[in-house]
Amino acid sequence: MRAVVQRVSSASVTVEAPVGDSSSASPTRETTGAIGPGLLVLLGIHPADTEADGQWLAEKLVRLRIFEDDAGQMNRSVADIGGGLLVVSQFTLFASTKKGTRPSFNDAAKPDLAIPLYEKFVAQAAAALGRSVATGRFGAMMQVSLVNDGPVTLVIDTKQRE
Repeated sequence: MRAVVQRVSSASVTVEAPVGDSSSASPTRETTGAIGPGLLVLLGIHPADTEADGQWLAEKLVRLRIFEDDAGQMNRSVADIGGGLLVVSQFTLFASTKKGTRPSFNDAAKPDLAIPLYEKFVAQAAAALGRSVATGRFGAMMQVSLVNDGPVTLVIDTKQRE
């Protein structure tokens, strides 16, 4: 699994909402997840990923000390500050741009594998955090809004574990 993790003051994700049978109606958007201070996690899943990768990543994210303490040092975790997690599926994190100018997404897990691992990761993250986790909608065209705090942005890969 590969995650782009952003410390945020707030973040939300919206998707196009169904509008019924009327073809002339303009599509509306619905918010599927929103948080205040916390972590926005863009999550890509590789075909070789397992539930164990998700467990490791969930625990790492919840304990990651990237929030400031009273002295202004990054010594507090999202759990310490009572912050939220917003997890958004992002298959493009496994894009290859080796050949030409059109990315290849062959290294991203197919939905039959990715969906169960994404859902399991969300459950693992909620268990590690001790409360529910906000999400996008897997496979949907989403609009993600965020206020990056710092900015602090990290890339974490479960196969490299740096």
